[in-house]
Amino acid sequence: MDFEVYCDESRQDLIAQKKIGQYFMIGSLWLPANVREDVKAGIAQLRQKHSVWGEIKWSKISPSKKDFYLGLIDLFISYQDKLRFRCIAIESSKVDLGWHNHDKELGFYKFYYQLLHHWILDLNTYTIFCDTKTNRDPSRLKVLSECLSSANLTAKINFIQALPSHQVALIQFTDFLLGIVSAKMNDGTNSQAKLEVITHLEQELHHKLRPTVQREEKFNIFKIRLEGGW
Repeated sequence: MDFEVYCDESRQDLIAQKKIGQYFMIGSLWLPANVREDVKAGIAQLRQKHSVWGEIKWSKISPSKKDFYLGLIDLFISYQDKLRFRCIAIESSKVDLGWHNHDKELGFYKFYYQLLHHWILDLNTYTIFCDTKTNRDPSRLKVLSECLSSANLTAKINFIQALPSHQVALIQFTDFLLGIVSAKMNDGTNSQAKLEVITHLEQELHHKLRPTVQREEKFNIFKIRLEGGW
């Protein structure tokens, strides 16, 4: 079966900082390729209904746009297991860049690997899209694709492609969902509109947002244990 994965990151600057209880995160939206256009049409309908035409972003939630973002959550939930979200949360204070040759960019893409690898299943084909960013080493995405292919010999990684998020609605959708989790796990928010969006997602998921086990399929929050243990 052909799948597409759309990725974005939040607070990446924290990878080189030591802030206890602060998390940088990478998120991903997973869907069968054959439902992509249907999901995009659903987003377009919500834009029309609520007259929201700008880029979809957690940071842009306001009282006047709140109902649009609540609608996005309802859209996400309505696809049941055909639309899934997974993110990895990395606590800044526990990152040891010595494990990554003191290269924070290398460390970042190793965490990207951890996000994706554990949800790639045998006999499927995956095409992965991420937000465009400037890398010191331009081969990062190529190497990430090769590593995923080597670790998943019975699955196929078509390619990993960087695209400008302002042109890709599903990367923007990922930013929105990731923003909810980042707010919940970091400093929270004083915005009443954002608090209502968080509450609505928790109500639709029937549980508070918290780190989940790997088998959680709809909304998976992977808090990686850099200190080891079981």
